[in-house]
Amino acid sequence: MAYILNIETATKNCSVSVAKNGITLCCNEMSEEGYSHAERLHVFIEATLASLQLSLKDIAAIAVSQGPGSYTGLRIGLSAAKGLCFALDIPLIAVDTLAVLAAKITIPEGLIIPMIDARRMEVYSAVFNATHQKVREVKAEIISENSFIGYDEAIYFIGDCSAKCKGVLTKPNFIFRDDLIYPSANEMGFLSNEQYEKNNFVNVAYFEPCYLKDFVMTASKN
Repeated sequence: MAYILNIETATKNCSVSVAKNGITLCCNEMSEEGYSHAERLHVFIEATLASLQLSLKDIAAIAVSQGPGSYTGLRIGLSAAKGLCFALDIPLIAVDTLAVLAAKITIPEGLIIPMIDARRMEVYSAVFNATHQKVREVKAEIISENSFIGYDEAIYFIGDCSAKCKGVLTKPNFIFRDDLIYPSANEMGFLSNEQYEKNNFVNVAYFEPCYLKDFVMTASKN
């Protein structure tokens, strides 16, 4: 009967939830064009706990989205999670960001391909079946008209890449769900609880996010 604090900051969505026994009890989140995770994350943590009349001492573990995704967003989320785990002496759980995104959709059959924008025509993606089991590992790949042509079943694309991929991925079995854009801590509860029950924790001191690509510094537009 453990409360788990879930933190999802891999994309433009800054999201926090508290779940008990895999069921999300409360979630606070906001997605903005300009990343504001550093300002909002701890505010959301406090608000989520307060709404449930809980304190950090009631939390049994903290789960963080492990990536792939935004380098800065992942660092902010992991830094907050590590700091709280150290202070509270509780375990840290890492959850696959694309699995979190895939959990936003339920399909009767076919495949789910969650995609996170990696700039230009590149995306981070994985492939899940209708029961949300991963059938192809996470990749950073450049989308072309030949991408995913080996799949004949219905494929549901979700994530923040619809605008740039729709004109390229045009097979009749390709279905885009434009309403499912960002991973959310709302869907992390079940996944993090699975890891908690298996005692599948990561090392608080040494765990690093799954970036897939090296960080590249870009010049400010200002």
